[in-house]
Amino acid sequence: MDPVAPQEAGEAEAVPAAVRSRLRGTVLDLAPVFGFTLTFALTHRLAVALTLAFAAGAGVFVRRLVRKESVWRALGVLGFVCVQGALAARTGDATTFFLPHLVLHCAMAVAVPVLILLGWPPLGLMVGLFTGERAAWRRCAVRRRAFARGSLVPFTGNVLMLSVQIPLFLSGRAVALGSVDVFGPLVFTLGALLGWRVYRRAVGAHRCDASTPVPAEASADPSPSLERTVR
Repeated sequence: MDPVAPQEAGEAEAVPAAVRSRLRGTVLDLAPVFGFTLTFALTHRLAVALTLAFAAGAGVFVRRLVRKESVWRALGVLGFVCVQGALAARTGDATTFFLPHLVLHCAMAVAVPVLILLGWPPLGLMVGLFTGERAAWRRCAVRRRAFARGSLVPFTGNVLMLSVQIPLFLSGRAVALGSVDVFGPLVFTLGALLGWRVYRRAVGAHRCDASTPVPAEASADPSPSLERTVR
């Protein structure tokens, strides 16, 4: 019996489950954005919308602490909301509340092609994090190419989001921009799941020793001797 098969079967189940779990966590993190957008749409008062956004951010922070989740993630979400609120309060423009998210999406649009060209496709990094494999998949050229193809799917979704967000930001349509921003995690999750399917189809029946985790120092060695052949 192929010892790699059980591991790949577990990986096939673990990755989609981990992506969906991350989606649930990210939806919670978007409570401040949703609260800000809804309040501003109803009242058109920036101060009221910012107050509710800060309250929602604090609520998410407390909930994560009570549930004993990552303190750094809780602080990161609260800090991000503070930056968004500070920008909006300073400019007096509700649209600038969404500027940090827009900058983040633009950075991703630039970073993904660069990472793919360097042989570090983001989908592979994400899967390695979820499965504990880390960067061992880079030892196999077939898997590297498959992860590169799969990474293009969420990248395309991100570019499509930007094609909608940038015009809304430039035209000052804060409510419409916030509504689109709320759907960002769903678009990313669908892109990641579809990218995973593209990866699995591209790999096909390929089997290699790179499926087995290796020490960090070994995975960092670029020596051609690490390349494995198809069984």
